[in-house]
Amino acid sequence: MIKQFALKPLGASLALVLACGSAVAAERDVEGFHGYVRAGVGNSNHGGSQSCYGLGGVSMTYRLGNECDSFTELGYTKEVAKADNGVSFVATVWATAYKNSSDFGDADLEVTKAYVEARNLPFLKGGTAWAGKRHYLRPDIHILDLQYINMNGTGAGIDRFPLGPGKISYAFFKDNDLNNTDPVTGRVTDSTSATRQNILYEDLPVNTNGTIDLAASIITAEGQDKTTHDGWQLSMFHHQKNLPGNGTNKFGLQYGVGPGTGIGGACCSRMGPSGSTLLGSDYTRVRVFDEIFLQPTRDFGVSLVALYQRDKNGANGSTTWATIGGRPSYAFTDNFKLQGELGVSTLKSDSTPGTARLTKLTIAPTIALSRDFWSRPELRLFATYGKWNDAAIPALNAFNNSGAVYGNDTSGFSYGVQLEAWW
Repeated sequence: MIKQFALKPLGASLALVLACGSAVAAERDVEGFHGYVRAGVGNSNHGGSQSCYGLGGVSMTYRLGNECDSFTELGYTKEVAKADNGVSFVATVWATAYKNSSDFGDADLEVTKAYVEARNLPFLKGGTAWAGKRHYLRPDIHILDLQYINMNGTGAGIDRFPLGPGKISYAFFKDNDLNNTDPVTGRVTDSTSATRQNILYEDLPVNTNGTIDLAASIITAEGQDKTTHDGWQLSMFHHQKNLPGNGTNKFGLQYGVGPGTGIGGACCSRMGPSGSTLLGSDYTRVRVFDEIFLQPTRDFGVSLVALYQRDKNGANGSTTWATIGGRPSYAFTDNFKLQGELGVSTLKSDSTPGTARLTKLTIAPTIALSRDFWSRPELRLFATYGKWNDAAIPALNAFNNSGAVYGNDTSGFSYGVQLEAWW
């Protein structure tokens, strides 16, 4: 009998969001101790530390056997009080450590969650009110490690109030990530400081086993400086369950303006939080993607993705990222899988010549908790091969934590071991 520990809906909403095809507004923290760990070591065929393959900029990478960093987040959730009428007060505290190398022993800890919820409120028809710092709507495309929307922050809100055929949530955040000024003139040189309102409408039934979620961000730049701008984003996600082969499909369409594009924000092409408020309405982002997951047999599972994103960068023209790829997994025994991952990405910018193209292939024998695609922990051996064109050489060398180890070469090979676990 396999003991399956409770899964925490982590960043990337790693298992629950992808496997179920549902973006949950408030990623409800379950009572107990939970966490996520990703770490590994490796080498490249040019010697030295592990090399990773990516085009950088606004793009993301296929992550299996291709992560040169380390990350962990650990936290605890506890019901601290319960009213006679059943209203439950639940507190959550989490800490996170990240390092852009294989050893994060000296990485700084950051508090990423510290908030309290009041659950099952009668006047909200069983909805939830909350205040504090938290993760809020951050589902991802797992094999790309792309949180295509991320509304984390410090604020307050109400979640999942029944309204019509769906549920509505509202949150107010204050983003104070960055507010740099010129020491001589006092003018703002870069800023993501803003107030942010997030409105979500979820679980709107549109077809058999299919629902739509709508997510909007309204961003108001901080201060009176005329160089800062407001922005917004609107996203639509369609979730389809019960496809043949025990499958789910997720289709997303997103559009952002100014700081609503996420450009210049915290990380990783995320939309939802405040990007740079120096970006005006001539900066826009459109993203469309489709992700399908299938587990047609006990032993075989696969995740597939196709994505197109175009950023209009004001006077600098546009940048276009397109990618297609997949990760199949086949279990030979209860605790041994063979995984593979193949991805092809292109990045074209009007400010640089040519179209950068990268192909990445990984094979990873894996020790796992069970045969299921999403079972974790996983202990992996991996071998990764990358192939790119001349136009991608500058981007690939800049992307590598270990430096320009491949010089003017257009291919490389890396190998190593990796752990990924969530509980």
